[in-house]
Amino acid sequence: MKFPELKNRPVLVTGGAGFIGSHLVDRLVEEGAEVRVLDDLSRGRREYLEGSWERIEFIEGDIRRHGDVSKALTGIKTVFHLAANTSVPRSVEDPRYDFEVNAGGAFNLLDACRLGDVDEIVYASTAAVYGDPRYTPIDEAHPTDPISPYGASKLAGEKMGAVFHRVYDLSFTTVRIFNVYGPRQSMYVMYDFMVKLSKSPRRLEVLGDGGQRRCYVFTDDAVEGILVAAKNAPGEIVNLSGDESVSVNELAEKMIPEISPGAEIFNTGASWKGDIQILVGDNSKLKSKGFQPRTPLADGIRKLIEWHRNKA
Repeated sequence: MKFPELKNRPVLVTGGAGFIGSHLVDRLVEEGAEVRVLDDLSRGRREYLEGSWERIEFIEGDIRRHGDVSKALTGIKTVFHLAANTSVPRSVEDPRYDFEVNAGGAFNLLDACRLGDVDEIVYASTAAVYGDPRYTPIDEAHPTDPISPYGASKLAGEKMGAVFHRVYDLSFTTVRIFNVYGPRQSMYVMYDFMVKLSKSPRRLEVLGDGGQRRCYVFTDDAVEGILVAAKNAPGEIVNLSGDESVSVNELAEKMIPEISPGAEIFNTGASWKGDIQILVGDNSKLKSKGFQPRTPLADGIRKLIEWHRNKA
């Protein structure tokens, strides 16, 4: 899908040097938007933006600092808010940091947008807001009952955004992202598998019982979904997920032949606090708006592995 409404549109991407954010920046540049990036480079990397660097404005700043946010919003009409702590384990270890970045950062952004000329915010939320599912696939009407500080802090951002939408007429679109994978990925289960197999080629340790089930969406498809939501679902809540769901053990079985054929899987039996056993999303609402994931899981895994090999 093309997005002609983005041509010459002043756009801010918070967290735009990160894993998903940098892919979104590349696509926005391709669509002709005037792109500014705000990132503190705590996890993001300048090199992720090397393909778009000459066509963007980059501000190194912290979403927690009101001055940095206000500066980044000057002249901006659309904000894609991706700056966040996205690690469930870190949120458990340091809930204050998680809250300050995710909930506090969202408030800083909303308050600055209220005082500025911003028309719309597209908020990258998470499937973690749902908690343990009461049914699957999980649709947008599913109750929100997070089981980690991360899920709670992202849900707080959603709630504040909804209030600012009602009170200040600030368009706020929520995209609940399930599991994204692809080039530039430097955390989460697929990356962990690659690191572990590089260190121990004959044995892959998998946290938990291996039955944790996820649906994965490739980076290019995830970016498309975010833009479709911005275009065709303004002010709504939508799930962004892939069509294929696999268990963690099944995922390991798909990756091992590509990385270290013959490696054996060993399940630890225990995972981390806040880990949701099943996260399988119903993406039919976003599909009705024009979204269609196009990258099969096997193809996406090969692209991810190839990128890391070339990077190494």
